[in-house]
This record gives sequence, structure tokens and C-alpha cells, in this order.
Amino acid sequence: MGATGVCWDNSPAESFWSTFNHEEYYRHVYATKAELVAAMDKWIRFYNSGRRHSSIGMLSPDAYETSLSVAA
Repeated sequence: MGATGVCWDNSPAESFWSTFNHEEYYRHVYATKAELVAAMDKWIRFYNSGRRHSSIGMLSPDAYETSLSVAA
């Protein structure tokens, strides 16, 4: 973390929520808050366990973390 007010500290979170909005939120209509919360939970689990990321060798974050612990 940088100093107070440094904009770069917020960029990973902004990027994550922007991806969520474009891949999930804007593509569906939620009748209740409970439906939205369930969809968020499901998408976050997919983001961490199933969605491959080019910046980490086309692995999911969970698979990448596992590979790091195995390599160590």
C-alpha cells in the first residue's frame, strides 16, 4: 500500500468490480437482493476457481496458488 490518497492502491479492486459488472451484473436482471448476492457469490467462486487469467499463464487464481505452494 502506498501513501494516503495514492490512486494506484485502488486499481486492483476497481478492475475486479469492473470485470464483474461487465461479465455478470449488466447481463442479468435480479428480482431480489438475495438473487444478486447469490449471483455475486457464484461469480466470485468462478473467478477464483474456473476463470483462466492470461497474466498468470492461463491458470485460475486457485490453480496458480497451488502451483506456487507445490513449487516451494
